[in-house]
Order: sequence, then structure tokens, then C-alpha cells
Amino acid sequence: MNEDTYNEMNQLHESGGAVATVDQLIQTLRDDKNYDRLFDALLLKKRLEMGVPVVRPTSFDNLPEDRRAEFEEHYVNAAREIGSLHLEAGSIPRAWIYLRTIREPEPIVAAINALEISQDVDEELVDIALYQGVAPAKGLEMLLASHGTCNSITVLDQQFMQLEPQVRQECAALLAQTIYRDLTATIKYEVERKQGSAPTEETLRELITGREWLFAEDNYHIDVSHLHAVIRFCRSLDANRDEVRLATELTEYGAQLSPQYRYAGDPPFEDYYTAHHHFFNALTDTDRDAALDYFRDQLAGDAPDSDKQLTAYHLVDLLRRIDRTEDALDIAAKYLLSVEDQLEFSFAELCAETGRYDKLMEVSRAQHDPVGYAAALVEQARTP
Repeated sequence: MNEDTYNEMNQLHESGGAVATVDQLIQTLRDDKNYDRLFDALLLKKRLEMGVPVVRPTSFDNLPEDRRAEFEEHYVNAAREIGSLHLEAGSIPRAWIYLRTIREPEPIVAAINALEISQDVDEELVDIALYQGVAPAKGLEMLLASHGTCNSITVLDQQFMQLEPQVRQECAALLAQTIYRDLTATIKYEVERKQGSAPTEETLRELITGREWLFAEDNYHIDVSHLHAVIRFCRSLDANRDEVRLATELTEYGAQLSPQYRYAGDPPFEDYYTAHHHFFNALTDTDRDAALDYFRDQLAGDAPDSDKQLTAYHLVDLLRRIDRTEDALDIAAKYLLSVEDQLEFSFAELCAETGRYDKLMEVSRAQHDPVGYAAALVEQARTP
């Protein structure tokens, strides 16, 4: 704003008063697209109307208690308007400042998800989408484009368990597609170089079948730590997602790597790629009983109790997801009751989920838990 504007305000204030001055200021700021100052001016006008001090227009101080809600409503409406104006102007980060304050992220989510991804990504957008959790899957896509696979996996690994289940799936699926595509392209190149012509096979499984030479002399074709992490992420995928097939084929590739590259995981995934292959088979009903037996056998062995508890935790999760809840209840009752807090598992929730309040009463009685017993008794009576 130039000096003329300030002179005009002085003149208007003398001739028309405070309200006219503020109204003109609001119009000038709107015309100039000076939206941040416009926000302040809108609140200044409201405080002027309320007859309270206006020197700090966005402050909630010096408000009559019986009119605080009125000012709060105006504040929210002004923030919503300014956020929308910034979005119309193409400034998602500026819009987020206002819409975050009033806890209305939906327009920001829609705007971010509508963006086309390029290598030249605004770091502020990555921060909002991924690190602040507004649109994590899109944020991960941006990070992949701008910083590559390594950085993206590292960032996701730090945040994965804090994400909502559906968002975890979207992120895991994106990385599975990326790793699978990159690995398949590398394998095709190696095969063409070896045999002198491009391979006709398309899938990773087809490409590595019968070509043990690909793994000779401890050879590998992708960063194995990336492979390891992405397969772990893929445990969050629902059975009906196409990426489960990709993850299964990635385990088949991993199982042929030199032992030094087959890093062990926590129980029941010590034999990392074999265990995950069984996990995905159970999930997709591919030789399911044999796959489940792989994990049951680990419970039947002589492993330490802590290992069996971890195995039981993952097996119960798997059984729940494939609707074998009776089996899940039996295993949970045997192995997980003493480590519910440690593993963030609730036997009571599992019983409620399956309608088996009789099982909860049985366990509560055995554990001398009258409160749990009473809760189960009440819920059972409520159940039609």
C-alpha cells in the first residue's frame, strides 16, 4: 500500500468515521489480494462493532464473556474465507495456516490430492502433506519424485505406525509398485544382456524362475534394505489389493538372495522372506492352511515366551483379517493376556468384535477380574 492509501484513510476517518474507514480498508485489501492483512481487517471490523479494543484485532483478549462465542464464530468464518482465497490463488501453504487453525483440513486435502507430481516439488507442500499428515500418501508420492526411494522409505518408516490404516495401505501400495517396477526393469536389463534379446516374461516371478544365475556370486539388483522395509510395510495391505501379489513376488526374489542379504526380522519373521511369503499366502487364501501352519509351528516349538507372544500377536492379527476369529480368540487367550499393554492389544475388544462375551467372562473369571466379568455380562445381555 502506498502513502496515498494512508492519506485517504485519514481523510475518510474525518469525514465518514471509523466504520467507513475500516470498510474501505477491507475493500482495498481485497482488491489488492492482500489476504493476510484482510484477515486482520475483518477481525478489526468485528471488534469495532463490538466496542472492544481494536489494537490487536485477532486477539481473544478484552472480550465480554457473553460475546466471546460471537467473536469466535466470526474468527472461524474469516479464517475459512481467507483460506479459500489463498487456495483460489494457488497458495496451499498460506491457505493451510488458516484452515489448520479452524481444524478444517478437507479443502487442503482435496487441493493436494489434485496436484500433478513432478520432480520440482515445493518442500512446504511435502511438509504439509507428509510430515504434518494432511495427505500422507500424496506427500509420499511427492517425496518419491523429488528425493527418491531411499529418503522416502526412511521417512515413512518413522511415521508408518502413526498413520491411519487406510493411509498405511496407500503408502505401502505406492512403495510396492515403485520397488517392483524398478526391480523388474533391472532384471529385464540383466536378462537381455545375458541372452542377447529382450525377455518375453513380464512378471518378476516369471523373470527369475529358472534363472538362478541372476543370484550367482552374491548378486543383487536392488537395495536390499529397501526391499526388506517395503515387504514389511506390505503386511498392512488388504487381501484384495493387487499390490499383495507384487509383495508376494518380491518375497520370492528375496528368498533367492545370498544369506548375507536376507536380514532376519523379529518373530515370527526371522526367516524373513519365507515367513512373509506364508503371510501373504494366508492373506490371499493361497494354500492358506499350510501358510497358517507355518506360524502355528513356531508357537508349538521351544522358543522363548517373548518370541511366542510376538508370533501370536501377528498370527491373531492375520486370523482376524481372514475371518478366523475363533482361532484368533483361542491363541490370544493362551499367549497375549499378559502382554496386552505392551503389544497394544485388547482381548476384550477382540471378544466384542466377535460377539464372544462368554469367552471374555471365562477369561475374566480366571484372571480374577470382576470388572471385566461384569462388563462382559452387561454386553452379552445387550446383544440381540
